[in-house]
Amino acid sequence: MVYAVVVAWLVVAAVVVLTWHRLDVDRGWRAFVLTLTLGLSLLHQLLFATVTEDALVTFRYAQNIADGNGPVFNPGERVEGYTNFLWLVLVALPRAAFGADIRTTAVVFGVLAALGCVLLACFLANRIVVAATPDGAGPRPAIGVAAAVLTAAAGGLAVYGASGSEVPLFVLLVLAIGYALAARRPVVAGVLVAFAVMTSPEGLVVAALAGLWLAGAALKGKHSWWAPVGYLLGALVFLIPRLAWRATFYRHFLPAPLAAKFGGPLSEHLATGWPYLSGFALAHQGFLLLGLVAAVALVLRRTDALEARALLWLLLVTAAGLAAAAVLIGGDPGPSWRLLAPVPPLLAVAAAGTYGVLTADVVAKPSPRLVPVIACGLAGIAVFVSVFSPEMLERVRNWHAHGTELAEIGGWLGDYLPPGSVVSAAAPGALAAHGGQLLIIDVLGRTDDHIAREGRHDGGVATDYDYVVNGRRPTVAVPADGGYDDRQHCAIDPVYAGKYEVATFRRVGTPYWVSVYPRAEQATSLVADLDKGPDFRYVPCPS
Repeated sequence: MVYAVVVAWLVVAAVVVLTWHRLDVDRGWRAFVLTLTLGLSLLHQLLFATVTEDALVTFRYAQNIADGNGPVFNPGERVEGYTNFLWLVLVALPRAAFGADIRTTAVVFGVLAALGCVLLACFLANRIVVAATPDGAGPRPAIGVAAAVLTAAAGGLAVYGASGSEVPLFVLLVLAIGYALAARRPVVAGVLVAFAVMTSPEGLVVAALAGLWLAGAALKGKHSWWAPVGYLLGALVFLIPRLAWRATFYRHFLPAPLAAKFGGPLSEHLATGWPYLSGFALAHQGFLLLGLVAAVALVLRRTDALEARALLWLLLVTAAGLAAAAVLIGGDPGPSWRLLAPVPPLLAVAAAGTYGVLTADVVAKPSPRLVPVIACGLAGIAVFVSVFSPEMLERVRNWHAHGTELAEIGGWLGDYLPPGSVVSAAAPGALAAHGGQLLIIDVLGRTDDHIAREGRHDGGVATDYDYVVNGRRPTVAVPADGGYDDRQHCAIDPVYAGKYEVATFRRVGTPYWVSVYPRAEQATSLVADLDKGPDFRYVPCPS
């Protein structure tokens, strides 16, 4: 698959460079090149194709909705352990209505959303350029193609395209908000902002910046005051019912994952947020260079297309705002900088749009071939970063392996533990994927309100796994989130010594081990039950 992606990039780059001057005037060639670019994006996504832990958590909520239990992780316990309400509804509806497989639905929707990002990057860049093009000048839609190629090569978007998570939808909504503002549709922008906020908490950053942009445009007389008012109404018509329902159903305004995440002091978030941002910057130097060049060019070069310039600044400031939010949040444990996935597409559109706006008065001359060479060259660098960066393909493959192992462990626990057993886990989504009717507590507090808001915190996240759920303490704890171990581990945290015991099992036919921690008073019977499984064999720890 790596070779397929590289070959796809080479083909796209060659065709774009060779047909660059025809793309402005020949719609057929333009459609052909965009189709090739979508093919590159699809292959780039399939290179990773790993469903994430967060997505598996969402799938359990979606399954409970389809089963009539409501949006809960454990039936009977109302905890908002997700932050992607709109995505949850989208993947749950086909299951509830037609019995569609939730995982397949989420992956297909994610891939389609990522492909939509590629097309929307093209359309948005061209829309901004058209706003700056003087009367009598011909269109230059080839500029949008350059933005599309860069977006297809963006590694973060590709990693999460087929992940089953909400990331591609959020990126699509961010670009769609920019397009609605460029088209002077503030009410539509407000509705899209509401959808973005209901898809990811970072949507609040986009909402605030877009609202300030419209207010500034109204102050300068570029928009009437009805524009920001319409924007606000378009957002509130969806957000107010959502907040009212959340307060009624969950009795909290802050989801459990955010409550758990923000349990520590700001200094701890910054201590992890800055390395998170610096790692992203190192791997995305090409996109950051494009953004820097665009910003400098906008400062140094004047143009009469004030609204187009303002839109470009909005894209650049939104990218910076999302980066700042990632630092304040403290980063994310997943690979490929999930929180920063919208930044490269925003910078790609801003850079392509800046070139088009600042050269809009050049009527007679076509765009130089240096433009596609630079765009395709930086796209190639982005593809190679996807393949060789330790934070991307290598880590995603390890992530996939760990998720598969955890799903096997969850299936084993679900098959052989007594029905209704409570399992405390660091990867509740993966264990729940095949865990049957187990009740699962998340030791990080993402799906458990009592842990998220009241738990013992270490490094800003809850770490206790001895909390009561539905009136019962955990039967078994599985605090590791990395799958199997390569050796037998017999240690136990002194805090839990006496409450829990260590039971180590070897995966039959492999050199791998898994350690579980049954409650002390039930340890003998639970170990006997788990030892009945043909794939795991109990091996006592050396005395």
